[in-house]
Amino acid sequence: MPKGTGWRIALIAAFIVLSCIYLVPTLNPKLPDWWKGMLPKDKIHLGLDLQGGTHLVLEVETAKAVEGTLDLVATDLEDTLNSKNLRFKRISRTGSDKVAIVMYEKDTAAAVQKLVKEKYRDYEMIPTEEEGGMVGIALRMKEQDIQDRKDKAVAQALETIRNRIDQFGVSEPVIARQGINQIVVQLPGIKDPQRAIALIGRTARLEFKMVKEGVSPTGGAVPEDSEVLFEKHTDPVTGATTETPLVVYKKALITGDLLTDAQVRIDSQFNQPYVGIEFNSLGARLFDQVTAANVGKRFAIVLDSNVYSAPVIRERISGGSAQISGNFTEKTASDLAIVLRAGALPAPVKIIQNVTVGASLGKDSIDKGLMAGAIGVALVIAFMAIYYKLSGMVANLGMVLNILYLMGAMSALGATLTLPGIAAIVLLVGMSVDSNVIIFERIREELRLGKSPKSALEAGYDKAFLTIMDSHVTALITAAVLFQFGTGPVKGFAVSLSLGIMINLFTSLMGTKVIFDLFLHKGNVKKMSI
Repeated sequence: MPKGTGWRIALIAAFIVLSCIYLVPTLNPKLPDWWKGMLPKDKIHLGLDLQGGTHLVLEVETAKAVEGTLDLVATDLEDTLNSKNLRFKRISRTGSDKVAIVMYEKDTAAAVQKLVKEKYRDYEMIPTEEEGGMVGIALRMKEQDIQDRKDKAVAQALETIRNRIDQFGVSEPVIARQGINQIVVQLPGIKDPQRAIALIGRTARLEFKMVKEGVSPTGGAVPEDSEVLFEKHTDPVTGATTETPLVVYKKALITGDLLTDAQVRIDSQFNQPYVGIEFNSLGARLFDQVTAANVGKRFAIVLDSNVYSAPVIRERISGGSAQISGNFTEKTASDLAIVLRAGALPAPVKIIQNVTVGASLGKDSIDKGLMAGAIGVALVIAFMAIYYKLSGMVANLGMVLNILYLMGAMSALGATLTLPGIAAIVLLVGMSVDSNVIIFERIREELRLGKSPKSALEAGYDKAFLTIMDSHVTALITAAVLFQFGTGPVKGFAVSLSLGIMINLFTSLMGTKVIFDLFLHKGNVKKMSI
């Protein structure tokens, strides 16, 4: 046996064993308990195009996230100036990047400017012209800060959507960022796509606002600090829905950011589901203060600008617990609890692409893909056996090793197999044989020069090495670019192609050569079947 052949045989055998072990969970999903505790349990997952499901592309309205940040700044400034007894006429967001403050006199303006400079150092302060001798200043968010806030909004939206889908119970979802402000969501095997879409796109901005008493929502102008929202009522018998307008203060006293938990519970008196919520320590303290100061007044619970209920505060509520009721079914109450637990989206999202793939189409794709692969492999095996004789059978054996190693590696990584991924595997069958064709032609050239089979084999592999390496490296770079900039099925193609290229280098340059070495060094071989 040639020097170094032993460890190469051991390495090839070890990879065969590992590949078979990693493929067991894919071939037999019902694993015994002892296997799950000791051996690998990752498997090759089927992509959306193979098992059906929903493919969504969401666009995050990042400008709304910036506006929301400025609204919080305006609210904070209003509270701060009130606490310091600094009189002002108006604090409001103007445009998409500024908060305007209008004051009655210059002395107050000077104090406000000093306070604002200390508190909001990252904002630019700009004097504004006001009528009637009033003084105005504006805080402008810097362009870099705006871009950072937009970027964080997309990242936060992605994590929020991921949390919602995890709680919804979708197995093996794909959730990834695409471009500047888009998110790709793939939900394989989902049975109720419309419910999932409603759950994903819900802004879930929960706010507690006081109802402004004594103001008619239909007669006359609504005060500047208030707005008209609608409370929905559903008749349990007829199912008819009516809307009651309510005037509420724009300022939210408590928001859903202070929640720690939300669970569906059943009202023992009316046997109706409601959502019980729990606040964190800050939320519990604020809820206690608000309810204590507003006994006898109506308190609106607002979700995404819709009033779910507006009960009268009967007494001070301590302990940090509250409930949201509103003619829920168990499913709608469960969905509301999910979005509240997962957190609110930092900005609204809109669906710009919605594609649903049926499970039957996925099965048909698998069948056609496997058929194409089987035909391709059969044709390649036949060609190599006829054209290169016994050497061609060695190349066919290397191709089988190639496929086995590739499937084992994909299973070990828990990779997702897509229809383009199957196409990549079929392509790699051709690449595997192509590498051997280059080697065999080099060996034939050496044999024509009169060299012995052993010398021709060594020279053939040596001369083909750089050519094979160059072609595989360039293909690997292409696959890396596809993976970096592609989405969905393109990434599946790139994953299969990248793994296959690296494995093919091993099998074509080492795997097949070991087989030749074993045969040629076994005896005094005078002629190669090539």
